[in-house]
Amino acid sequence: MSDLALHNYLPRVPDAALQEFIEWCVLEQAKAAECNFTPDRTKLDNLPPADYVPKLVDQFMKVKPDPIKAGLVSAIAGKEADKHGLSGLAIVADFVSLYVKYLIPKEGTTPEDAQTILTKASQHQCEKLTEIAKKHGVEF
Repeated sequence: MSDLALHNYLPRVPDAALQEFIEWCVLEQAKAAECNFTPDRTKLDNLPPADYVPKLVDQFMKVKPDPIKAGLVSAIAGKEADKHGLSGLAIVADFVSLYVKYLIPKEGTTPEDAQTILTKASQHQCEKLTEIAKKHGVEF
């Protein structure tokens, strides 16, 4: 996958793979933004992806290491995801991947440093989505 625009690939991925990708974003990649999230599994166990994902994302969005930054990033990610015209779990995956990616750059970096960090985060997301998609029989 050479194009780092995940929204071009998300609609081609089954819901189970999108759920796995979203979980990776909120449980693993978010750690780079110092957002250590532990979901309440009792509220998530045995739910289908259409129910599981919104509940997981709701729990994740309540974890805000820096509430002001999280609010700004949420607005930016939401606006960008809306432009992509996705639906269902694909739009949730798009929003979450953007939100987590934009949370990663720390304060005090130069614009160039921030762009480098964002590019690396995008590459990492693309690699992970490709890996998950392959497990579910989807090739990009």
